[in-house]
Formats: sequence, structure tokens, C-alpha cells
Amino acid sequence: MAPGSDASAPEPGGRAFPARFVAPLVWGAALNPINSSILATSLVAIATAFDVPPGRTATLVAAVYVTSAVAQPAAGKLAVAFGPRRVFLAGLGVVTVAGVIGALAPAFGWLIVSRVLIGLGTAVGNPTAMMLIRRRADRLGTGVPGPVLGAMSIAAQVTAALGLPLGGVLVGLWGWRAVFAVNLPLGVIGILLALAWVPRDEPIPAGLREPGALARALDPAGIALFAGTIVALIVFLQDVRNPTWWLLGLSIVCAAALVVWERRSPDPFLDVRMLARNGPLVRTYTRQFLTQTAMYLVLYGYVQWLEQGRGLAASAAGLVLLPMTAVGAIGSALVSRKALVRGPLVASALVVLAGGLVLLAVDGTTPLWALVALSLLFGLVTGLTGVANQAAMYAQTDAAGIGVAAGLLRTSTNLGAIASSAALGFVFTSAASDAGLHTVALLIAGLGALVLALVLADRRIPRRASV
Repeated sequence: MAPGSDASAPEPGGRAFPARFVAPLVWGAALNPINSSILATSLVAIATAFDVPPGRTATLVAAVYVTSAVAQPAAGKLAVAFGPRRVFLAGLGVVTVAGVIGALAPAFGWLIVSRVLIGLGTAVGNPTAMMLIRRRADRLGTGVPGPVLGAMSIAAQVTAALGLPLGGVLVGLWGWRAVFAVNLPLGVIGILLALAWVPRDEPIPAGLREPGALARALDPAGIALFAGTIVALIVFLQDVRNPTWWLLGLSIVCAAALVVWERRSPDPFLDVRMLARNGPLVRTYTRQFLTQTAMYLVLYGYVQWLEQGRGLAASAAGLVLLPMTAVGAIGSALVSRKALVRGPLVASALVVLAGGLVLLAVDGTTPLWALVALSLLFGLVTGLTGVANQAAMYAQTDAAGIGVAAGLLRTSTNLGAIASSAALGFVFTSAASDAGLHTVALLIAGLGALVLALVLADRRIPRRASV
């Protein structure tokens, strides 16, 4: 195939989704999770370099989560108007520029700018990739491409887990600026892969060049109201021990205004009428949010306890959780082959519930092998839930809305991370004690029980995804 050319038939050899089509999409979609974790090991060095309090560096972590939560569905809307390949390439270009800004930052504020741009640039990867995959699958009549969705999920899990050790290596070899500079080669490689192997978009419709047409197609008011809802809610949750109630009120007002506006919009950013009709899709988002809240309680809370309650070094604590990645990847591969949905969701909820109950028995005397075994148990959740909910979303959405729908699924994950962070800030008041860990365990078990009840009660969850 010529670079960037389109294809309406499988590649030579009969594969509908050859590796060279999938590779750029997986690469782009993996940049968001890896940038969510790679910074953790450099925060102390950054605080020292710019003489800022350690707590202030947390804004660099939150910047990607907050920006991505808003930008991911917005990227899907942009891809509908301009084409997914164009938006995909633009996002990679933003990531590249962000890497340069962070690497050369003369002041702490420039690092915040870099991280916001990283959040914007990496946010386009998953929604545009899902749109490109769906268009190709519909054109070739392949149905749900389970292995491709599995590859996307596995890449996100593996890169998120590798972010911590990779960040440590980069900081050790070249200093904290390297965790920003690494986005320069990551972005450039992604651009080259996409230019060579991702089919070109159709020409931009002439109607979008008419006055006011672009604004109508993108619905900027809807995007702004959605951003206001999400950002105000996230900032409110950042300090629930000392709540700023007007932020919660602002989030509610923006959400109400968003519903009113989108119901009247001829081409809404967030199709609230469709969501009101599509109960299965809304329940998929709810399951994703609840399960990811539980998993981030494990990732953030368990790791914090391993260091402060169990007395492990940061590197050792990371190694305890590293097996989660392997188990998650294996689980994703097995589930994705047949696009299974209901069975993995039931199993995942049972594992979350069981894991929370087992965590109640953990304390400072628990042997290391048992702590590793517990991480393996939770690894099953990452492997089962992500692929199953992604396949369900794929089947519950039409081709035109897949980009925004995929972005909203990732937003659900981001909100789960923020919710878990808020809960841990409330539970771990000074240090991650055994008592605090047991409170976290109860939260995890409760979330598992709630998800299990939702799955069992939902008769519209299919055994496997189909379109």
C-alpha cells in the first residue's frame, strides 16, 4: 500500500487489520497512559529544581487527567468534522511540541503548560483510533474486531505500568527534563507511522468552509459547558476534606445548562437524547467508572501502604505490583479473541469484591509472597474489565458516534482516578496505616458488590459483542 493511501479490502494475506495499520493506532493511544505515570519519579527533583513545595508538583499530574477528561470526547467530535487521521496527526504534533516546552522550561509554570498540552495531544489517540478501526471494520464487514480492541487495551495497561520504571531510568540517566523530552521522539515516531500506514481521510466537506459551519459542526458551547462540568467537579474532589461547595454548585449548573443546550442543538457535542435512549451505553460508562475507581484505589492506595505501612522501598513497591501488568495483558488477550462481554464483567466484579475482602486481612506482618499474590488477583480485573467494556461500547454505538463515545469511556476512567484520589485523601490523613488500608479495602469490596449487582441485573449485557 502506498503511504497514507486508503484501502477497501484486506491486505495481501487476507488480514483485515494488518499490523502496520494497527501499530500507529496502538502507539498513539498508549501515549496518554504512559504520560499519566511517567512523571511520578521526577516530582521530587522538579520541586527541588524550581524551589516549589512538593504538594504543588501534584498539579503536573492532575493537569493531564483533567485536560484528558475533557479533551477525549472533544477529540471524537473534531474527528467527525475533520477526519480521524488529521486529528490523530495534529494530536501527535501537539505532544511533540509539549515535549520540547517541558524539556526547555525555564520556570515551573512552563511545566504546567507542557503537561496541559500533553493532556490535549495524547487525548486524541484513543477516540481517533477507535473511529479508524470502526470505519475499516464496517467497510470490510468484519464485525467487532476483538483482537484489535484487545491490543489497544493491552497497550494501555502495559504502558501505564511501564511509566514508573521508565521514568525512574530517564531521571537517573538524564535528569527530570528527560521525562518531558521523551515525548519528542514518541511524537515524531507516531507521526511517521501514521503518515506511512494510516489511510488518508476523505476531503473536508466544502460546507465546513462556509461562515458559521465549523462552529455548528463542533458545538463549542456544548464543549465549554462539558468542560465546566468536569473541571469544576474534579477540582472540588481534589480536597473533599475541606470542600469548596461553590465548585460543586458550578458543576451542577454547568451540567444542567449542558443538557438544556444539547437538547436544542442540531448537531450536539454530547447527544443527550441518544444517551437517554441508550441505557446500555450509559450503564457501560457507569461500570467503567466504578471499576476504575476501585482499581485506582488499589494502584494508589495499596502502593502508598506498601511504602509507608509495610516499609518497602519505592522500587520494591513497584515490583510488587508489576505482575498485575502481565496478568492483565493475558486476560485481555483471552477475552478479546471472542469479544466476550458478560462473563468477564461478572468475573471482574467478583474479583474486585474478593480482593477487597482479602485486603482486610493484610497488615504490616503479611509476607511478601502474599502481597504479590494479591496484586496478581487484582491484575485479573484490569484484563477483564477494560476489554469487555470497550467491546460493549463499540457494539452500543454507531460509526458516526464512536469517537465521542470512546472519548467518554476514557473520561469515565479519568474520573475514576480522580474519585479514588479524593477518597484516599480523606482516608489517609497523615500516613497510609493498616487501619486506613482496611478502610480502603471496604471501599473496594463495596464497589465490587455494586458493580456485580449492576451486571447481574442488566439483562441487556450480551454474552459477546456484535454489530
